[in-house]
Amino acid sequence: MTNMAMYSAEFFGTLILILLGDGVVANVSLNKSKGEGGGWIVVTAAWGLAVAIAAYTTGWVSGAHLNPAVTVGMAVAGSISWSLVPGYIISQILGAIVGAFLVYSTFKDHFAATDDPDVKLGVFCTAPAIRNHGRNFITEVIGTAVLVGGIMGINNANNEVGALSALLAGFLVWVIGLSLGGPTGYAINPARDLGPRIAHAILPIPGKRDSDWSYAHIPVIGPIVGGILGALIYMFFSNMWV
Repeated sequence: MTNMAMYSAEFFGTLILILLGDGVVANVSLNKSKGEGGGWIVVTAAWGLAVAIAAYTTGWVSGAHLNPAVTVGMAVAGSISWSLVPGYIISQILGAIVGAFLVYSTFKDHFAATDDPDVKLGVFCTAPAIRNHGRNFITEVIGTAVLVGGIMGINNANNEVGALSALLAGFLVWVIGLSLGGPTGYAINPARDLGPRIAHAILPIPGKRDSDWSYAHIPVIGPIVGGILGALIYMFFSNMWV
């Protein structure tokens, strides 16, 4: 598989992830949507399914990282060459931006019908329930460490899960959202947060607020640190078990 094929797969897979993931947030939070008020269970379930569908669509090409933290974690684990990391990350962020543009195109009338600028921003990116950058950072580290360690565990050859791995990765994202997502909205993915945040800044959304750039480093740096720690912790324990 060529590098360009893998990069295009990461672009397209992340686009699907954001289209469906940010799409469910728009569906449950924007005024006059038929899904308005659907709640946290709907959001977390859809994000998990979005991961699974995106992974099944492009995983056979690139491994469907769809997440810079996963890419860096896999590079630390030796599962991907470091030379591929910049291309993967750029592709993921660009895919996320385009996915967010498509969400806006789908829900354009509902953005216009919604007055609350925080709700509009929340369709695109995460924000903490209680703003405390130190603890918000730790929350993102922990959630992403579980994500990367969990993905490595699911794909361990001893599990023999085969084609179920993408579905199980979706369940993993779902349970992280259900269990650990409340404090920060569980970005656990720099592209998932940064790409749509950039889209929010660019798009002509009526009545929008600023894009909360003072918080934007938390869901970028926290997941990268968590991805590295998750890979290192999993390798430490898995080496003890063989």
